[in-house]
Amino acid sequence: MGFATELKEFAMKGNVVDLAVGVIIGGAFGKIVDSAVKDLIMPVISLILGGNADFSNKYLVLSGSAPVGASLAEAQKAANVFAWGNFITILINFIILALVIFFMIRQINRIKRDEPAPAPAAAPATPEDVLLLRDIRDSLKAR
Repeated sequence: MGFATELKEFAMKGNVVDLAVGVIIGGAFGKIVDSAVKDLIMPVISLILGGNADFSNKYLVLSGSAPVGASLAEAQKAANVFAWGNFITILINFIILALVIFFMIRQINRIKRDEPAPAPAAAPATPEDVLLLRDIRDSLKAR
């Protein structure tokens, strides 16, 4: 079997296609979660905290000197910085994503539990020739 044939066979297996679809959907879902955090959740946190809660530009200068009020990108160019705010933002994204996936799986499991179990399949009818052979056997035993 040639390399191209093996590659085609591998790529067309159900698991590989399912994985590719999952990765694409996951990437799109990640963008939705990023937007939810940035555009919906962080403004509410800012309102609760009474100020700007944009953690993505929060950092601590470890060495060197960064201009006061510089953005994270500018500070990273000028000094060695500990970008804790970016980590917090990504952590919030992860927690939200984990919660959404948890609730989705929980709902799917609930739906599966509520579905009636399929009825057991009836035994297939015994073929005519087997029935005839049984009759012959039984009549020979009776003699």
